Amino acid sequence: MARKYDFAAIEEKWQKEWEEKGTFRARDLDESRPKYYVLEMFPYPSGRIHMGHVRNYSIGDVIARYRKMRGANVLHPMGWDAFGLPAENAALKHGTHPAKWTYENIAYMRRQLKRLGLSYDWEREFATCDPEYYKHEQRFFIEMLERGLAYRRKTTVNWCEHCQTVLANEQVEDGRCWRCGEEVIQREMEGWFLKITAYAEELLRDIEKLRGKWPEKVLSMQINWIGRSEGAEIRFPLEDLPEEIVVFTTRPDTLYGVTFISLSPEHPLARKLAAREEALLREFEAFVEETRRERRRIEEGLAEKKGLFLKAYAKHPLTGERLPVFAANFVLMEYGTGAVMAVPAHDQRDFEFAKKYGLPITVVIRPEDQELDPETMEAAYEEPGIMVNSGPFTGLPSKEGKKKIVAYLEEKGLGKPRVTYRLRDWGVSRQRYWGCPIPVIYCPKCGVVPEKIENLPVKLPLEAELDEKGRSPLPRLKSFVETTCPRCGGPARRETDTFDTFVESSWYFARFACPHAEEPLEKDKVSYWLPVDQYIGGIEHAILHLLYARFFTKALRDLGYLDLDEPFERLLTQGMVLKETYRCPKHGWLYPEEVSPEGTCLKEGCGARVEVGRFEKMSKSKCNVVDPGEMINRYGADAVRLFILFAAPPERDLEWSDQGLEGAYRFLQRVFRLVDENLEDLRAARPYDGPQERLPEALKALRRKTHQTIQKVTQDIEERYHFNTAIAAIMELVNLFSETLNKAPKEGPFWEVMRETTEAILLLLSPMAPHLCEELWQTLGKEGLIADAPWPSYDEAALKEEVINIVVQVNGKVRDQLKVPAGAGEEEIRELALASERVRRHLEGKEIKKVIFVPGRLINFVAR
Repeated sequence: MARKYDFAAIEEKWQKEWEEKGTFRARDLDESRPKYYVLEMFPYPSGRIHMGHVRNYSIGDVIARYRKMRGANVLHPMGWDAFGLPAENAALKHGTHPAKWTYENIAYMRRQLKRLGLSYDWEREFATCDPEYYKHEQRFFIEMLERGLAYRRKTTVNWCEHCQTVLANEQVEDGRCWRCGEEVIQREMEGWFLKITAYAEELLRDIEKLRGKWPEKVLSMQINWIGRSEGAEIRFPLEDLPEEIVVFTTRPDTLYGVTFISLSPEHPLARKLAAREEALLREFEAFVEETRRERRRIEEGLAEKKGLFLKAYAKHPLTGERLPVFAANFVLMEYGTGAVMAVPAHDQRDFEFAKKYGLPITVVIRPEDQELDPETMEAAYEEPGIMVNSGPFTGLPSKEGKKKIVAYLEEKGLGKPRVTYRLRDWGVSRQRYWGCPIPVIYCPKCGVVPEKIENLPVKLPLEAELDEKGRSPLPRLKSFVETTCPRCGGPARRETDTFDTFVESSWYFARFACPHAEEPLEKDKVSYWLPVDQYIGGIEHAILHLLYARFFTKALRDLGYLDLDEPFERLLTQGMVLKETYRCPKHGWLYPEEVSPEGTCLKEGCGARVEVGRFEKMSKSKCNVVDPGEMINRYGADAVRLFILFAAPPERDLEWSDQGLEGAYRFLQRVFRLVDENLEDLRAARPYDGPQERLPEALKALRRKTHQTIQKVTQDIEERYHFNTAIAAIMELVNLFSETLNKAPKEGPFWEVMRETTEAILLLLSPMAPHLCEELWQTLGKEGLIADAPWPSYDEAALKEEVINIVVQVNGKVRDQLKVPAGAGEEEIRELALASERVRRHLEGKEIKKVIFVPGRLINFVAR
């Protein structure tokens, strides 16, 4: 009697077996086989996994299992990105502690992940909120501080009032907090920074090492964010004052067109100039405050350009002209030097400013075929061209003029070539509780003193009580704040800011190589395992996490912990999981079960016509989430995995379909039945290993298809990660297996060929549906686990088609198809094509001018 496909029992059985046998335990320093490190971006323990997690981890699991079957020593770890604001906010909401909330969530999500049958080495698991993890992070910071890679300064920061914390530039999206969406304001605060700008050029240069292995979109985003600009630094002396204004410009060819100087309101000289008169200082301070409020609109180009004349003049370095000095709201301290040589004829912002304040406009660049008149210009001419009104440089093309002016300035001591970057140092101070404490002490006698290495970790005090307004409790916790100076032993105070949580995720991949080591990183193990061979995660991390991780790798290299330049060899950015949405005009977003088959709202007997929206990213707010646990209960983990891998290529967005999941489940049921119902005969047979020509036609066709499928699935996984087409090929093979089972005579080598195909199907399918394949592998009487079995290889002889299809074209249009012997040459195929009635009809009355022959594919007659 045939068995039932009891996926729940099968999956539980094999998950237990893998765990007990340590099937997926990575072996450190195993030189007998190649290593392969596959890593998915580790999750934040929010409480439940979602379908985006399932997709990410299923992709990684196929790659890990495939590499293991190809003979690699695979490291496939899992951990938890556990610090951060959501845990703090959730703890406040539920009246608990962030630590309790986080560790309970980790326990629940671990059980969920294990139900998916993912091939993780769970012995390497850690959470970033473990003191045993973050004590090493504190050590890295102290060493960066000693090397000048970490520093503290006062600066204008992005502040989220809702989250009550500072945000890095990369965490502000369209003027809003990346996490909560509230509008960001500007504040002046002291904070800690990591000097990522020290690596700007290397970060940019090493992008070339990643080409062809990382998505071009990610590389372009990083190039734009780093924002390299080549130009010149030019000095403008101030009239009647000892100071000079230093500007950076990418257009030194426009130097003769400078008619005024613009300073950022945050520039130290701006305040100094304003402070010479009490009334001007008051006016200046009001201007600074207004600029601060409008900062985001200014950066987005939405605010009106405004300025304040500082009653000072600078001297043009080449012409000696007097240039009025303004504080201007559109000049950013973060770009260049915070000072701009204003050339209104050739910069649109300067043009608008000059028009508003009645300042001169001098043309110094013209197009090759046109003169420009400042009186009639309606906009700045910003393109390169021919230099005019530029003294000895008049007549030079812009490109040549740039070089010559910079060389002249350098020779005269008036300027020099310079490269600047849009990238800014990474502000890592956060004013929230649930994060890694910054290991610094403030002593009234010794100043800023790092904690001693032997005193680490500086533990986050778990007795702290959260503030309902979101403010950190650490400044008010005497037991934490009050301490002794590590240098003089006197009374001192601890730093109460915590690290940005992106610090933890900037090096976790290295710790997986040695998660239980006393030292931060064991050199031999990280040298063996790193870099990560395949990293998988969302493209939303292109600038934040991926750029920080690249920086940290280079910094840890220079601190002597790593011996590599880049952390991730290959990057795959998977698409989102989408589901259609339903919206009622009265009740808003609806769950699918709240919509009737007729398309009306069932909520509270509403009856209104429901609008079926487009497929959107799954989210609770839009009521279009699918619970992975519920799907696993209903269909099994293998079916969920198979559907999510089959529904779309990994880099594309995936549209969720209940029918698609049911189809994946039915396919697995079918595979189970085909093996189970023929088990006695399959077990008794050995895989066929004889010559192809001895087989009858039906078995030849099946064996050929088997080896073609092995070839295709191998290529799809190895070269392209096209799991969807790999699964489609396996499905085609299963169809032919079933057809052959029903139609071919069950004699001679029949069951041997069927056994060979069965084993191939199970081996090829096992990375996607591992539980079912382990079960059927065992029932076939195979020794050992399929997870440990070698990947199948294909027989070149079996791949060869005996008869192939040749397309026949006349003037590029298909007119017939021929079945010809696989070895047929051009002459034979030409004769057969010309014998075709369909082809002759289209050649009638025409002369064949040319014949194009593509072996194995087509023949095309060009006729007139």
